[in-house]
Amino acid sequence: MTQKQSIDWKNEWFPIDDATYLNFAAHAAIPRVALNAVQRSVAAKMQPHIVDDRSFFSVAASLRQTLATLIGASPDEIALTTGAGAGLAAIAYALKWSAGDEVIIARGEFPVHYATWKPMEAREGIKVQIAVPQGPFIQSDDLVAAMTPRTRVISVSHVRFDDGSMLDVPSLAAACNRNGTFLVLDVSQSCGAIPMNVHSLGADFIVCAGYKYLLSPWGTGFLWARPESSDSLRPGPYNWVSQGVESFARLNYVDPEPAPTLSRWDSSEAASIYNFNLTVMEASAKFVLDASPALIRDHNQALINYFFERLPEGYRLASPRQALQRGVFGCIEVGSRGDTESLYQTLRDERFVVALREGKIRVAPHLLNSTQDIDRLLVVMAKARKEARHVAH
Repeated sequence: MTQKQSIDWKNEWFPIDDATYLNFAAHAAIPRVALNAVQRSVAAKMQPHIVDDRSFFSVAASLRQTLATLIGASPDEIALTTGAGAGLAAIAYALKWSAGDEVIIARGEFPVHYATWKPMEAREGIKVQIAVPQGPFIQSDDLVAAMTPRTRVISVSHVRFDDGSMLDVPSLAAACNRNGTFLVLDVSQSCGAIPMNVHSLGADFIVCAGYKYLLSPWGTGFLWARPESSDSLRPGPYNWVSQGVESFARLNYVDPEPAPTLSRWDSSEAASIYNFNLTVMEASAKFVLDASPALIRDHNQALINYFFERLPEGYRLASPRQALQRGVFGCIEVGSRGDTESLYQTLRDERFVVALREGKIRVAPHLLNSTQDIDRLLVVMAKARKEARHVAH
């Protein structure tokens, strides 16, 4: 057993005594070290005179380096945003469009993709196309089959929010490259919980929300762009603080030029020690990196495998059974959609915090959780099924 495996990870979080929390794919419970770190920002706002220029910029620089290490990138290729939506919006506005260009998203994709691209039809004269899966889960082949010579962008999730299925990104990226199509990949449901390398994935742009597997607050995230792809973006409003210097005395206040790095696309006024969210994210991302996405993946997938293998009679999987084909959470159904919604309410009444997404119950553990949590969940599910059968008779 390694040193990391021997850690009692549950103690790394503040206790959740009144519930069993299995909802990290919706909103992460933030670890102790990150919630304690916010005191740096509290102190900075209480006594601003203690903040010198180095301190002002240090949190953002540290976070950029941690995120770069997590995804195998350079810190210069990362912009700090307020979420996946902010990254998608930046790409949508900065790309050069021609009337008739197509953007492909998958049927039932997380709504941020539709909300980003659909308004661009009226704005730029483009067309949003919906790729339909040929099987139970969206596959790279489904998206490739939907491409045409007019396809400018494919915008898709690495791991689906509603069923946990994981996309074969490298094969999709290769097809996009051959077609001259940009691949925009949303890694909100995978970054921090699944090892990844942007060069192996092959996407042109990556967007991510921080409040899931980066264990960060709502209102955090990042955007990564391949240097060749970012060079094709149109000029746009930029973060005035990002000028390639880290000294207010050296900032150009007359005709400032943006930094050559992707920091110019930082959400305005976000990259500072005064930003409570950023201070927490910086500590959370380090926590994830120190624990390692590989360990987090192995732990979470082991719990979901354990859960799937012991499902009571009458339940069915709504996620791929094979761990290699899904992320680190799992979804199940029972009976009709109404039956599943009734079960969800029963679980909530029994103080199990899970999610109901598209008629499926999503169970999303983390290092906070153990097989004991899954065992308790299974007991309640078996009891609920037995009571449902009794009522039916």
